[in-house]
Amino acid sequence: MQHPIQPPGTPPLSVQKDQSRGISVIIATFFFSLLFILTLSFSTSPSSVQPQPDPFLFPTRPTFPNKIPSDPSPPSIAYLISGSSGDSGRILRLLFATYHPKNHYLLHLDSSAPQSDRDRLAVSVQSVPVFRAAQNVDVIGKADFSYSKGSSPISSTLHGASILLKLSKNWDWFINLNAADYPLVTQDDLLHILSYLPKDLNFVNHTSYIGWRESKKLKPIIVDPGLYLSEKNPMFYASQKRELPRAFRLFTGSTFFILSRNFIEFCVLGTDNLPRTLLMYLSNTLSSLSNYFPTILCNSHQFSKTVINHNLQYVAFDKPSKANRFPLNSTKFDVMIQSGAAFATQFQFDDPVLDRIDRKILNRSPGEVVPGGWCLGDPGNSTCSVWGDADVLRPGSGSKRLEKQLVDFLSSGKFRRRQCLVE
Repeated sequence: MQHPIQPPGTPPLSVQKDQSRGISVIIATFFFSLLFILTLSFSTSPSSVQPQPDPFLFPTRPTFPNKIPSDPSPPSIAYLISGSSGDSGRILRLLFATYHPKNHYLLHLDSSAPQSDRDRLAVSVQSVPVFRAAQNVDVIGKADFSYSKGSSPISSTLHGASILLKLSKNWDWFINLNAADYPLVTQDDLLHILSYLPKDLNFVNHTSYIGWRESKKLKPIIVDPGLYLSEKNPMFYASQKRELPRAFRLFTGSTFFILSRNFIEFCVLGTDNLPRTLLMYLSNTLSSLSNYFPTILCNSHQFSKTVINHNLQYVAFDKPSKANRFPLNSTKFDVMIQSGAAFATQFQFDDPVLDRIDRKILNRSPGEVVPGGWCLGDPGNSTCSVWGDADVLRPGSGSKRLEKQLVDFLSSGKFRRRQCLVE
């Protein structure tokens, strides 16, 4: 049988089939390669990558499965650091001085500060490697307006506390700081001491003795414009005064406190109506934040036995009236350090005493965080540029001063005698 005659130059039929299959394979390979490249590019785009805390800072994660946790485990503190116009530099310095990877930080510049300050603060936070690695520093974008008096400070504080509750389920205590505050111990010192205490304790200065505050701060009726106006305006005073409440007893104290997470949840989320009732009562009171938390604690059966009548803060008052706080400087350095307090307040902007505290107490270099057990670098050469386990604490002399004060206070019988005492 004869094969059909093919035109000259035409390849055999079997060769044509092989060429067709080869072209099909090349086309299929091209499309699969293109699909793979597109998939790879989309999967590695910045918008699809979710930032996670660095596992070397928190080796309890699967990175170190054989890690044995320390006992007791260090607690975690939620810090609300607040300031006003011109305070962004002070807030950033306070963040460096109180920083620890286990803690959580919320920074707030109130609405009197321009938005550009808020933006620069957020950019500064993101430029610090350990802040990015730990993912534990946030800046409030939509600011509150807060007066030093009136009820807007309560609103701003509760707002910050509720955000911190939402941001993390791990912290144990809440501390509110303002730009005039500064620590007198390292965070390793503070976390070390707190790790041996029950997590339901609340450190709040309080007294039921109202005295001169009754006629000057509690009976006058005011309207706080910070609750409904976007710019600063004078307080509105009513011509009449009101009687003190009878449904609960008022307690007063300071505007600085260390509060347990359970108590913050009670104020923000709790089913008891006392926090909301008191919030409405104090909305027309000149002095509100210093009364709010002490009154709730001491009128609550659940929390009245958890109060320690000391907020661990050093304050110098004018003599003899003790009505105004005295600005702190180097003349008070030895006194405030030996007080055993964890914090002090009423520092002036960039006062030299802050540099002295950084150098002698915190061992902190300018623009750097305070070294701790989680820092593995060489001292004096970007100590915290190399990170270790955030659960490792390296307490120093500050923990001994703080321990001495707490042991003396709790063991001398002052604890129960000064707890929610009706005077």
